[in-house]
Amino acid sequence: MKDSYDSSWDLGGNEEAYDNKLSEWRERSWEGWLQANLQYPFVVKRIDDEDYFSTSLSKEPFSIGHEMRVVGIDMEDEHYGIIVKVKEGRRVGAVPLCDVEVIFKENENYWPVREYAVWFVNR
Repeated sequence: MKDSYDSSWDLGGNEEAYDNKLSEWRERSWEGWLQANLQYPFVVKRIDDEDYFSTSLSKEPFSIGHEMRVVGIDMEDEHYGIIVKVKEGRRVGAVPLCDVEVIFKENENYWPVREYAVWFVNR
C-alpha cells in the first residue's frame, strides 16, 4: 500500500469514491494482491463468524472477540473466501479473513484487510 492511503471510499456519503473502489475490486485477484500487500505477522481480532450462535461467547481459540496473529494466507475457499493461518497462544488454526479486523488503524495491514472484508460482504 502506498504511504498516504486514500480512505475516502470508506466514508459514508462518498458514493463516487466507493463506486470507483468497487470497480477496482471486481478486477482484482485477491489472493495475489493480498500476498503482495500484507506484512506478516500481524494482530487481528475476530469480529464475525458464520456460526455465530455457537461461538459468540466461546472460550475456544479463534472465537469471536479473540485476538490472534495472522502468519500467512492458508488457502482460498469458494464459500469462505481467503482463509488465513493464525496463531493464538501456542495453537495454530485457520479463519476466514473476512471475519477479522486489524486492531490498529495505523497498522500497514489495516486497509488491505478492510478493503477485502468490505468487498467480500458486498460481492
